[in-house]
Amino acid sequence: MAVKIRLKRLGKIRAPYYRVVVMDSRTKRDGRAIEEIGKYHPTEQPSLIDIDIERAHYWLGQGAQPTEAVAALIKIVDEGKLQTKEPKTPKKDLYEAAVAAAGGKNDAGTDGPTPRKKAAKKAETKTEAKTETVDAEAVEDVVEEKVTEQAEAERNLTSEKSES
Repeated sequence: MAVKIRLKRLGKIRAPYYRVVVMDSRTKRDGRAIEEIGKYHPTEQPSLIDIDIERAHYWLGQGAQPTEAVAALIKIVDEGKLQTKEPKTPKKDLYEAAVAAAGGKNDAGTDGPTPRKKAAKKAETKTEAKTETVDAEAVEDVVEEKVTEQAEAERNLTSEKSES
């Protein structure tokens, strides 16, 4: 039986990733494997190459033939030229940095978003309603004063007309 170490394609259209597998050369590309010894994600930056190098050397010692792509991947892992990604910073750390940059602590004295002030809004609407009623009473007083002034002015005119 001719054993090969080759790539088994997985993933979506235009988003492939591969498993490095040991399989019989007569099986189809994505068929059943004898053993999976690693994975390869070419679309990530830098590419993810994770191969169990001990198992790869074992199968090479047993006479398995690697494909060109797998031979290149094994060479990269053997030489130690493997590039790794920088670890991702947690979202909590990013959030705390943004809060610190925006101004530090809120009114409650804790880091984080400011609390809602529903009670203050209700109190404001009540005081606005009271001021509106006070304003209405003041307007009524002013209107009454003007009405009385006009009535007096009319009396004065009528009295002047009757005298003349």
